[in-house]
Amino acid sequence: MIAVVFILSFFLNAAMAQASFTLEDEKKLGKEFYEKLEKSKLLLKNQRINDYVNRVGHLVLAHSPKAPFEFRFFVINSSAVNAFATPGGYVYVNKGLINLVEKESELAGVLAHEIAHINARHIAAIIEKSTRMNIAALAAILAGAFLGGGGEATAALTSFSMAAVTSMNLKYSRDHEEEADRLGITYLVGSGYNGKSMLDFLKIMRKYEFYSKSVPSYFLTHPGTDERIRYLDGLLQVRYRETGKECIVGGLKRIQVYLLFIGNNPELRLTSFQNAIDRNPADVDALYGLALTQERLGLTDEAIRTFQRALKHAPNDEDIIRDLGIACFRTGQTDDAIRYLSRSLSINRNDENTIIYLGRAHASAGNFQESLKILKLLENKTSIETDARYHLAMAYGKTGDQGMSHYHFGLFFKENKKKESALFHFKAALKYFAQNDPRRHEIEKEIGELEKDKIPKIPGR
Repeated sequence: MIAVVFILSFFLNAAMAQASFTLEDEKKLGKEFYEKLEKSKLLLKNQRINDYVNRVGHLVLAHSPKAPFEFRFFVINSSAVNAFATPGGYVYVNKGLINLVEKESELAGVLAHEIAHINARHIAAIIEKSTRMNIAALAAILAGAFLGGGGEATAALTSFSMAAVTSMNLKYSRDHEEEADRLGITYLVGSGYNGKSMLDFLKIMRKYEFYSKSVPSYFLTHPGTDERIRYLDGLLQVRYRETGKECIVGGLKRIQVYLLFIGNNPELRLTSFQNAIDRNPADVDALYGLALTQERLGLTDEAIRTFQRALKHAPNDEDIIRDLGIACFRTGQTDDAIRYLSRSLSINRNDENTIIYLGRAHASAGNFQESLKILKLLENKTSIETDARYHLAMAYGKTGDQGMSHYHFGLFFKENKKKESALFHFKAALKYFAQNDPRRHEIEKEIGELEKDKIPKIPGR
């Protein structure tokens, strides 16, 4: 029902705005749409992957005209091959598309095309010309929502959200696509990438369509592919003959390893990585992916050997060093874990997993002061993982600082929605802090908020 209301309000609002869809309207619509996707839990929450896409996106964005709104780039957790943009500077790319591209410049070309759609205000133009949606049109959207998308789009709200996006993008005209390609290739080349990559991506999509025997979502939302190929080919011949770079940010293959790892079929990943290694025994990313998969399958000893093989080819690779250290810790090889994780920390002092496992390894070795010293690197972060909070609380307790131990346990249980346990630890922490201590005031505030939300007990029960 919520989803139905969303779609109805979405299109009714669009119809009401058809006379003049302002920049402020675009911002509101983009924000509302983002919030719906966020609520539907369709957006990928992996900082490494999101950082990569944002770096590529903002590199291209820096060579496009300044827009009157802030651009944001997001990854959708869907294997469908697609990318789309909504008003107000929101650009979305599916993990399926990222896994399909062969070069960073191809991904940059896709993002450049979507940035161009936003800069040219194509959706705003569509909305201004649109008429009120009738029942038949809404029924078609609902049918597309329920019957399309496969297993990844079965949740009602998610399906409706994606249906609404698709219904908007399906109305892109060939003129819109041509303009987005013309502007996009300018942004792409200006940022230093090879303009030919935009054309290469469309050819990859054609090949994908042939072998998969299905029409990729990208073709449904971006019409006129053959015309686009001819148009881009002409632009490249006449205007953009000089070559640019295929990689500027770097790390696409590693990102694709992470994306492959987000799924439910480790056996398939095992075969995929092993095949890549058979083709090239020095393929560091494939070795790394194989080691991660082996560990996920419980083959930890094999994973350690594979990590070590990868490390011979890339002795300073932060990811390999860190995850080898974690694997050693999990198998009780504490000294090796400390050695590898210390190396990882020297490369990147902000990696949360490195800090957590190095702190735990020192605690396992009885080095409690060193464990606390390491884990305190997380203490001033604006947000830390729940597990990190737990181990920080344990480290304070092991070193005799009961006040800080109770304080962090209070936060740990609060984050886990266990109010009674959180209150117990916050109240226990109070006696360790003086009246004028800022930490005491913070704890009192936490107690006040938790007690305010408590449901009063019925007398006699």
